[in-house]
Amino acid sequence: MAEKLLSVGIDIGTSTTQLVLSELYIENMASAFTIPRISITDKKVIYKSDILFTPILENNLIDSEKITKFVEEQYQKAKISKKDIQTGAIIITGETVRKENARIVAEALSGFAGDFVVATAGPDLESIIAGKGAGTHSYSTRYHTTTVNFDVGGGTTNMVCFHDGDIVDTGCFDIGGRLIKVNKQEEITYISPKLTQIIKKEGLQLRLHSKIDLTDLNKLLSIMVQVLENSLGVGKKSPYYDLLITNKDLQTERKIEYISFSGGVADYIESGISQDVFKYGDIGILLGKKIAGSKLYNQFEVIPSVETIRATVVGAGSHTTDISGSTITYKEHVLPLQNIPVLKLSQEEEHTDDLSVLPEIIESKLNWFEMEGEQQIIGLALDGARNPSYLYIQDLANVLIKGLQKVIDKKDPLVILLKEDMAKALGHSLYAQLPKDYPFVCIDSIHVRNGDYIDIGNPIGDGSVLPIVVKTLVFN
Repeated sequence: MAEKLLSVGIDIGTSTTQLVLSELYIENMASAFTIPRISITDKKVIYKSDILFTPILENNLIDSEKITKFVEEQYQKAKISKKDIQTGAIIITGETVRKENARIVAEALSGFAGDFVVATAGPDLESIIAGKGAGTHSYSTRYHTTTVNFDVGGGTTNMVCFHDGDIVDTGCFDIGGRLIKVNKQEEITYISPKLTQIIKKEGLQLRLHSKIDLTDLNKLLSIMVQVLENSLGVGKKSPYYDLLITNKDLQTERKIEYISFSGGVADYIESGISQDVFKYGDIGILLGKKIAGSKLYNQFEVIPSVETIRATVVGAGSHTTDISGSTITYKEHVLPLQNIPVLKLSQEEEHTDDLSVLPEIIESKLNWFEMEGEQQIIGLALDGARNPSYLYIQDLANVLIKGLQKVIDKKDPLVILLKEDMAKALGHSLYAQLPKDYPFVCIDSIHVRNGDYIDIGNPIGDGSVLPIVVKTLVFN
């Protein structure tokens, strides 16, 4: 019989803060004579909140009191008590993740989201979450193709490239609808620092406290859109391309066939031009229209997004409970572990003929999980081999240790997750090559994807298995 869970997603973005409530149905899909396997069998969004402009105080900090009050009001409207929430995600994204009190806000709200999944999401993780929420990931899986999603928000444009369901790469640019703000008199009240540099170099007449010049604004929007075109290798490279990179641009040698757009600006890419182009007090509507006339629309097939402004928030934490395989290796003192983000290698990366390239791949992907210069503990997931040779296991242990050296230097636990039944053999090889008594967990029979989070409990069954909770971001 299916069990029903109530899940909440809360997204605090540069422009907007919003909330979604979902019902998740979980069921044991195994037979009576096998190890239980609990899976989500259905999900249903039951409430979409009002959209609040993210409240920022004069000192440029997030107003946690207003956000907490907003969440309380939405629960009342949905006739939900916070004690009814069993799970959820708090996702702080875009420019707001850079605000000094982002973590404090996440902690203040954690009581409203059950066991929350994500406290802050850097640009790489935000790109992945938005790409899944927009349906771009599902499209790439269903049609075995290469897709890129542009999540155009208030402060940034997050990009993710998927190929056949695998994440190829992510990128992010400081391009968004609220990088210039205007009041009701169409006077400029804010210009972001990077756009200020461009305006100065180009000699554009866009000044604080002056009426916005539409001709010069159009020139600035053309520069921003040219950079987005360049990000997929289209057109002459803009002199401002490198300036507008947030942390990294998108790198892929794959032929991109389809693109999609999500985020608040996406609603104005295909809709008719509004009579009041500044009705939201920013340049988002005009940026959307500029993208609609860009080479991106001429040179790629644009697929419709499942969600636009709600692409990120529709991602809400859900729990799928599982049990590890019985051939596992672990140091008991490291358990339990909670909210460990999963970094899964693609099949192409893992099954390369030359294992010596793996350390560099792992090391570069660790940057996805770096926040404010701090490396998070991660769970490295691989499919593994069905009948691995002793030599293969020794070599794999060696390259994993090299690739995860940044984690080892910090003395953080190593968490290795395998699909195939080989964790005991690999764990023994890791144990032999790691520093004495180094904390690590190597478990198998685990099915995870990028974007998942994992909890590993204390041993059960006389220490032969570990209870696993995989927290999958749920997308409508």
